[in-house]
Amino acid sequence: MKLLIRNLARTTTEAELRTLFEAHGAVQSCTLVIDKKTGGSKGFGFVEMPKPGEAKAAIKTLNGKDVAGNKIRVKKAESKPLESKEESGNRDGSGKE
Repeated sequence: MKLLIRNLARTTTEAELRTLFEAHGAVQSCTLVIDKKTGGSKGFGFVEMPKPGEAKAAIKTLNGKDVAGNKIRVKKAESKPLESKEESGNRDGSGKE
């Protein structure tokens, strides 16, 4: 299950985030979202946990927890609709796929 973690301190590292979630179960991946211009954290990231039960326990325990002076928000990540230019309309103009 992919989790969205918001309101992270800009100083929080991926390693710290991973450690925080590993206390609740296996962590498949951990990614901080980085600002391309500054190279610094944007204050949110994603953690993927393979076992839904462990992910739900992490949400329940960590949502609202104070981490580095910030109350983090943890929830299930919504899947982003994949919509490219090709997929947003038909290719031949006929109205049919």
